[in-house]
Amino acid sequence: MTLDPLALLPEVDRATDRLLRTVDGLDDAAIGEPSLLPGWTRGHVLSHLARNADSYVNLLTSARTGEDIPQYPTPAVRNADIAAGSARPTAAQLADLRASAERFAEAARALPAEAWAAQVRSARGLRPAATLAWGRLREVEVHHVDLAAGYRTADWPEAFGQRLLHEVVHDLAQRDDPLALVLVPAETGQPLTIGSGRGRPVGIPAAESGPELRTVAGPAHELAGWLTGRSTGAGLVVTPAGPLPAPPPWI
Repeated sequence: MTLDPLALLPEVDRATDRLLRTVDGLDDAAIGEPSLLPGWTRGHVLSHLARNADSYVNLLTSARTGEDIPQYPTPAVRNADIAAGSARPTAAQLADLRASAERFAEAARALPAEAWAAQVRSARGLRPAATLAWGRLREVEVHHVDLAAGYRTADWPEAFGQRLLHEVVHDLAQRDDPLALVLVPAETGQPLTIGSGRGRPVGIPAAESGPELRTVAGPAHELAGWLTGRSTGAGLVVTPAGPLPAPPPWI
C-alpha cells in the first residue's frame, strides 16, 4: 500500500463509510457494551475516533499555517474528552463521527502539496504531515475491529492488512525484547523476520543463514491482527507445531 497521502485519502473515506454503517446498526444499549479494548466500551472507542479525527485536523492546520499546534493539548485533556463523549446514544455518536470525519477530509483537501512535507507535533513526537493519511486510516480500520460489532481483520482490504503487518514487524524489531520469529504471509510467501535479523525459517539449510527460528504462517490480516491483539491467531500455522507465543503489547 502506498503512503502517498493523496492516494490514501479515498481509502480513508471508504473505511469511514464502512465504520459509519456499522455504527448505524448499533442500538443505544450496544454503545455501552464492552469493546475489545480493556476498560473501554464501544462508546469510548467511538468517542476516541471522533476526537482523533479532530486531533489530526490540528496537525493538518499546523502543516498548512506553520503554527506549532500539538495533536492534543495534553494527554489529560485527550482522555477526559474521550470519557466525556463515551456515554452518548448512537445518534449522537454517529453525528459526531460523521462531522469530525468531514472536518478531517476538508483540512486534508485544504493542504497545499508542498505542506505535506512539513513536520508536525503528534502525541508521539515530530512526524511528517504526509504520514497523517495513513495514520488516520490505521485508526479507523483497527478501531472498527475493536468495536466487536461484526467487522473483523478478515474484512480489512488486502493492501491495508499487508501494510499494517509490515509496520508492526518494523516496530517490533526496534524493541529491546523482540519476538524471535519468522512470519510468512500467505499472499506473498515472503518471510518477515522479527528478532536478531539473522534467523532463518524452519527447513532452510543451516549453511544459508543464522539459527533456526519458529515460523508463523497465514494470511497477512491474521498475522497483523494477532500481533496487534485484534485476533487470536487461530488460523495461523506454527512450525514446529506448538502454541503461538504471546506478542508484546502493540502501541
